Amino acid sequence: MEQNSVEVIETIFSSIREGILAVNAEGLVTVFNQTAEKLIGVPARQVLGRPVEEVIPNTRLHLVLKSGTPELDQIQNLGKNTIVTNRIPLRGQDGKVMGAVAVFRDISEIRQLAEEITSLRETRSLLHAIINSTQDAISVVDKNGMGILVNPAYTRLTGLTGEDVLNRPATVDIAEGESMHMEVLKTGRPVKNAPMKVGPNRREVLVDAAPIIVDGELKGSVAVIHDISEIRRLSEELEGARRLIRRLRAKYTFDEIIGSSPEFLRAVDQAKMAAETPVTVVLRGESGTGKELFAHAIHQASPRSQGPFIRVNCSAIPDNLLESELFGYVEGAFTGARRGGHRGYFAEANGGTIFLDEIGDVNAMAQSKLLRVLQEREVVPVGSSEPTPVDVRVIAATNADLEKMVERGKFREDLYYRLNVFPIEIPPLRRRRSDIPQLVSFLLKKLNQEYGRNVSGIDPAALDQLMAHDWPGNVRELENVLGRAVINMKRGETSVRPDHLPVLGRREEQRAAPAGEAGFPAAMDGRTLSRLRDEWEKKVLEAALSGASGNRTVAARALGISLRTLYNKMEKYGIN
Repeated sequence: MEQNSVEVIETIFSSIREGILAVNAEGLVTVFNQTAEKLIGVPARQVLGRPVEEVIPNTRLHLVLKSGTPELDQIQNLGKNTIVTNRIPLRGQDGKVMGAVAVFRDISEIRQLAEEITSLRETRSLLHAIINSTQDAISVVDKNGMGILVNPAYTRLTGLTGEDVLNRPATVDIAEGESMHMEVLKTGRPVKNAPMKVGPNRREVLVDAAPIIVDGELKGSVAVIHDISEIRRLSEELEGARRLIRRLRAKYTFDEIIGSSPEFLRAVDQAKMAAETPVTVVLRGESGTGKELFAHAIHQASPRSQGPFIRVNCSAIPDNLLESELFGYVEGAFTGARRGGHRGYFAEANGGTIFLDEIGDVNAMAQSKLLRVLQEREVVPVGSSEPTPVDVRVIAATNADLEKMVERGKFREDLYYRLNVFPIEIPPLRRRRSDIPQLVSFLLKKLNQEYGRNVSGIDPAALDQLMAHDWPGNVRELENVLGRAVINMKRGETSVRPDHLPVLGRREEQRAAPAGEAGFPAAMDGRTLSRLRDEWEKKVLEAALSGASGNRTVAARALGISLRTLYNKMEKYGIN
């Protein structure tokens, strides 16, 4: 009988998905199951019969043995694994400590309790210590379907106590549905995700049940009961995933905007001034200059910082969906409309900020409704005639020339003036090269955290190459180049060298077109088309202003552009 008990206990321990470590009164390891071997990374043959503090790293089980005081829900690091453990002293009938047991699990996984459990009296106290340590609701019946064990989590979930279910039929806790215990006992096969209602409150649950088999004989059934409300919560999260992707809390502040060049600091100062007011802001600049970073920072520094921050990439939403996504729709508004309708991003942003990226890609119909939002502070969902008030601060961003779009009739002029109340021009990286060392230092620290590296700096020769590049992709391109450089570095290297850097676009152009060939590449001097166009446009503006004796109205008329466009371009190129 004793030998059989040992075999049963060993069978149980080898089946349990939680690590079990037990010591006797002398602190020698007596139980060390397979899960414990996997989590701790030490085979049982090196542990059993030895003092626990000598063979198990970071253990406190010997301290629990001495103090007789349990330690519950303790976090412990075991190399690559992090576990949560309950350390419990075991007492005999005389009240003296006869040993201690630790039950632990990997906190990244949901542990299933053992499939094989028995009601042997000799193991009852140990089994109770193990089962009571888990947060899963457990119910166990014998081969006749009579309740023999439930844990505290079961009581919390069902509202039934041990007195209500122990030594009573397995059906006693079921309010609706069939007993999975009886199904398992009948078929000898496990059951997964069976829905039912349990307890006096008719709690909806899903049940996993498995047979307990000892020496090839069916001894009972064990069930793990899951609250279905958690499953429903996850389903709702999945259902709303696309909308939740857009719904972000602003996570960047002005402290994370790196740069000290005069032109860049002017943009930062303008953004800080705008943040203090509800003014509509348009962030202008090339792709990769950090427009979204500015939008986050403005929201964070504004009185609306505790409200929602909704980011919408207008270019990523199909034209036929843009209106309904921005302003919402009512049930039945169109074929395929969601039951109950859809609030829309402006309604979600109520009380906070909406960031409309790539505002130049908004179609004509959406432009009309967007103008109404800015003027009347209300939205009209698709399929409805009833306006809904909204309190939303608008920050827009674009790398398009809105003035030319207005001239060509592709962007409403009245919407342009409503949006362009406070334009902020974010200079490209090539116009603030002095900021590159600061940005490199900041980005390397960020990449160290992401890649688990320890890069301390950059070689002067490598920095010179970065300073010489024109960065058509701006800060985004710089981060990409540094990321590739860090990946190219070997373990132990701490400084970025020129050979770590990928081939930069400018150097490719120079090799493809040697300076002096036909005179043209030498005239470009490595400058990109965008930079040459900016230089030409600045000269034209200066010539027009000079020809008009500084009269900006006359100069704008001569150039065929609006006075506001002239002012924006003068600010862009630093023309006084």
